[in-house]
Amino acid sequence: METIRKQYRLKEEPSPPKQYLGAVVKKWSIPEEPKQVWSMNSTNYIKEAIRCLEMELGKAGKTLKGKPSTPMQANYRPELDISPILNPEQASYYMSLIGILRWAVELGRIDIFIDVSLLSSHMCQPRIGHLEQVIHIFAYLKHHENSNMVFDPKYITWDSKAFVTEDWSEFYKDAKEQLPPNAPSPRGHAVQINAFVDADHAGNQMTRRSHTGILIYLICAPIIWFSKAQSTVESSTFGSEFIAMKIYVEMIEALRYKLRMFGIPIDGPANLFGDNKSVITNATVPASTLKRKHNSIAYHRV
Repeated sequence: METIRKQYRLKEEPSPPKQYLGAVVKKWSIPEEPKQVWSMNSTNYIKEAIRCLEMELGKAGKTLKGKPSTPMQANYRPELDISPILNPEQASYYMSLIGILRWAVELGRIDIFIDVSLLSSHMCQPRIGHLEQVIHIFAYLKHHENSNMVFDPKYITWDSKAFVTEDWSEFYKDAKEQLPPNAPSPRGHAVQINAFVDADHAGNQMTRRSHTGILIYLICAPIIWFSKAQSTVESSTFGSEFIAMKIYVEMIEALRYKLRMFGIPIDGPANLFGDNKSVITNATVPASTLKRKHNSIAYHRV
């Protein structure tokens, strides 16, 4: 800000940010360590959304009921819902509520991401049951509104034994990471990329498509969260997990390229964590053999 002040006249004195796109931005104290870090929460946005919803429900003599402990009711599957289809006016309202929830997810409410993602896939023909579940999510948010996303710059030293090193030079002799030719010189501390990848195999009981879940951190700060149905039907958990890993690789390539264009130094390769031992092993050992074509493509991509 001092540099900008030398070139331009500022209307007011610069101060730490307080809001960003509907989110509250503030400093956060970590008890275990004597330091303050940045945090973000969507409390104000959620409160205003709930207030508007309760006003609308009040017109029909309804209220947000109960104190649900989960975003969506247990054992509810939106793809199996056969309740009556919403009329055009109700469907439009359903879409607006989904839009509000999707922005809440963008502001850090990852706890409702999978549920909002599943209900979003029914916007072309929403049903009464779908609308009731959306309202159920708002009831959940009403009693779980104080959620803060903390951007911790703590650097993690992973056990090197957890990452097996294999010689891939015989398979990919000239393989190199794509680097931006016009990237600025890197400045500041190097960032470590850590990510968690998982897949809900055949989770959709109607189409049996799997669902991918990805959470990417810069050091200990969550910056990307992803939840989406896969475009193929996998016959095994192995296949769905490999597809999820392939999606992650494409996301991480774009992220590394973007960080370099920002002039941010990157500390080594990205660290990927998954819960499927066979997929991790296959993606690590060069001698792996895969019979199915698209699994083989995913393997080489990863």
